[in-house]
Amino acid sequence: MRHRPHTTTATTTRHRAPPRTQRNTTRGRTMTAELVRGQNHPLPQTRLEIRISAGNPIVAGATLGDEQGTVQGVEWVAHPASPQLPGIEVSKQAAAAHRLAVDLDALPEGVHRVHVLLALVSGAGGPVRFGAMAAPSVAVTGLDGTEVAGYTITDLDAESAVVALELYRRQGAWKVRAVGQGYAGGLAEMLRDQGLPQAAELAAEINDAVARGMARSVAQPPPRAAGDDGRVRTATAGTGAAPDTPAQPQTQAGAQPSSAGDTSAGASPGGPINYQHPGRRTAAPPTPPPAAPPAPPGQPARPVAGDASGWTMDERLYNQVWGMFEDLARTTAAYRSAVDFAESRMEQELDKVLSDPRTRVGPAADTARAQARAKQAGLVEQARTALDRDLAQLTAEAEVVEPALPPAYARWDSPVWQGYQVPMEVPMALRLGDLHLPERTGLRIPMLVRLPLERGLWIDAGRTGSAHGALLDSAELRRLAAETAVAHAARLLAVYPVDEFSLHVIDPAGSAAASLAPLVSSGALREPPVAGAAGVSSVLAALTRRVDLVQMAVRSGATDALPPDLDLAQQLLIVHDFPHGFDDRAVTQLRYLADEGPSVGVHLMMVADREDAQAYGPVLDPLWRSLLRITPVADDHLADPWVGHAWTYEPPLVPAGSQVLQRVLGQVGRAREAYGR
Repeated sequence: MRHRPHTTTATTTRHRAPPRTQRNTTRGRTMTAELVRGQNHPLPQTRLEIRISAGNPIVAGATLGDEQGTVQGVEWVAHPASPQLPGIEVSKQAAAAHRLAVDLDALPEGVHRVHVLLALVSGAGGPVRFGAMAAPSVAVTGLDGTEVAGYTITDLDAESAVVALELYRRQGAWKVRAVGQGYAGGLAEMLRDQGLPQAAELAAEINDAVARGMARSVAQPPPRAAGDDGRVRTATAGTGAAPDTPAQPQTQAGAQPSSAGDTSAGASPGGPINYQHPGRRTAAPPTPPPAAPPAPPGQPARPVAGDASGWTMDERLYNQVWGMFEDLARTTAAYRSAVDFAESRMEQELDKVLSDPRTRVGPAADTARAQARAKQAGLVEQARTALDRDLAQLTAEAEVVEPALPPAYARWDSPVWQGYQVPMEVPMALRLGDLHLPERTGLRIPMLVRLPLERGLWIDAGRTGSAHGALLDSAELRRLAAETAVAHAARLLAVYPVDEFSLHVIDPAGSAAASLAPLVSSGALREPPVAGAAGVSSVLAALTRRVDLVQMAVRSGATDALPPDLDLAQQLLIVHDFPHGFDDRAVTQLRYLADEGPSVGVHLMMVADREDAQAYGPVLDPLWRSLLRITPVADDHLADPWVGHAWTYEPPLVPAGSQVLQRVLGQVGRAREAYGR
């Protein structure tokens, strides 16, 4: 969800860290916190130091990441051979203690994440794995040395590299998160996991730099002058760029940000750090997101809709929703980890009491048991307090974001549908429902998927084992599944321009006629639903031909040779009550459309009960795997790829008695009639 949840592909080692006592003390706006793995904390200022302490020499570095956490190139990595980036300076030496200088205001505009890296490399001396040395600790401090947050990285074993901290931007403000993710494959594996193609080459360069003894301590940033707002202001003569306008790194494939080694922004060895970005943007920047109203001292910033990065409001809202998803996932993971640790520690202490016959019974045993349970309750209460704080902030943000969402992202009960007009452009994404976790069922995060759809949809018409589905009989579940398909199809029709989307429906037995009536009566579905073997064969043959022709034209570079009567709009085929009424040839064509169709604009929406297809055996397994399964009732079948939570999915239901679906489809039908589609 601020970025798309990052799926780690490299082999990593993750450990559970014991929660430590969090200390929140107010000193003006400065709060000190001892973090546990996964926990975050707001940063009260943007000019900081990160102090690192270890029992043996280690190498410290930092990477800059975009909205998705991807490192765009070697220019976005600060390491001993290249210690300076805009807003970041690290040490050239391997040492037991480091001080990294950070100015978050001076980072390139496209940077949303800063990862602090620790590594054991050849040439630095000492152990070759973190498990053989004392646990390293990191602390984020202000320039006056006041500690903001600290984190001790425990339970490392065979890892030789670790991502210690993540500084990330949320709601126009910065936070720090304790990460502690280790890599047994060392620097190369860690950099590769952050999306850097040249990971092996850069790891070798860092090893060489350490071996050559390139050592220089990082100078503390210069003190802030009177009236300075925290950003270093430098005039750039002859460029036409305004001061304080950071460069926009290119995030498209093949493009790289400006070189960090540009002498216009460099600092002389041993001198003060110049945080000015070396490549000033000459084009006008996008409209900035709305500024949040000032918050009381010591309180988190008040949420504002659209305060994420992006060139348009829709893009900023999309990024903000994904950021809310990520924050909810990680704060819940930190809470569950803390609760698990509290339970395991209590069990260990109780086992210790029971294992000794001298303390198994009597007043001493009762006291030991009471103390163990009290410690467990205290740790759980502390974790719940942190969770409730984060959930309250996310709930406040959701209350602000939801009313601001455009039709493609909004619920059916949103007032935005009352002023609906057929759009002229395709939106970034589409809302397929809501997601929530049991820790706060009332906090629902919109489930947004990018357009055009990268995979088809499977609306499960069978029993899923959910509590909601258990109360309904099979006929009712099938009816709800058909109505869910109509609601999704209506939303797709509503958010696409009238000439860029076509809809086809296969209903072999005509059993979904009542559910499909809004599509037919409004004119949004130009051809009636296809029934019978001949109709099914005709529709599948036409769509298969379209996929073949477009694929051949694209591969040969002859798109102008496509037949003039070929409909090049995005195609959606709704297949109801599969596999009833489908022979083996039709099943093969459906599998082909599911695999090859999305790349050339042909998408499937299947309404089916997987148990009904058991007669086909495993032949249909690839078909189910290629589709995104959603349900017509609330169900906890979705899991995010990197934390592993089981998210409860809520379908986007039209409110009972509402005519919004009919009104929207009526406008779509009239627009299609006027256009001649």
